[in-house]
Amino acid sequence: MSSKNALPVVGGKSEIPELRYVQYDNDREDELLPQIRQLISKDLSEPYSIYVYRYFLYQWSDLCFMALDRADRLIGVVICKLEPHRGGPMRGYIAMLATQEAHRGKGIATKLVSLAIEAMQARDADEIALETEVSNVASNKLYERLGFLRTKRLHRYYLNGNTAYRLVLYLKEGTALKQSYYDYSEGPQELRC
Repeated sequence: MSSKNALPVVGGKSEIPELRYVQYDNDREDELLPQIRQLISKDLSEPYSIYVYRYFLYQWSDLCFMALDRADRLIGVVICKLEPHRGGPMRGYIAMLATQEAHRGKGIATKLVSLAIEAMQARDADEIALETEVSNVASNKLYERLGFLRTKRLHRYYLNGNTAYRLVLYLKEGTALKQSYYDYSEGPQELRC
């Protein structure tokens, strides 16, 4: 890999020597996005279009982290966003997390989520939310180890009919007490997770 295309390594060395953790680079979309789509489509319940990926990656590329091997093959990825939540707290959102099956149980997903949490904290996030399938025990354990709390059970949340938990990590004291609101006086607004 030439130095002009090198992605900055973040978060120090990997626990697995052949991996490096990097932020997504929009200049390398043609190379990276197909790998991300392939990895995520294998594991997640939702069939995301390219526009969903671009929505997150174009606006919040600094909140997307990847684990790459020496040959620049994608081993794991986390995709996030950060914005005010319905007029209340600054909410980070973990939209997608996936790790190649052969590399699970090695701390890669934990490292990716930890990098995302640190990046959102640096941008003054009050909380971080996500949804994960009730049946995904490994994912639920990972997030709970990192301090996320189950705040809601969402019956038949996913297109495949599976139920989800909404998990939230409160980063600042009192965040759970902050009011979020939808201002109907301003007309139709886009509701965001």
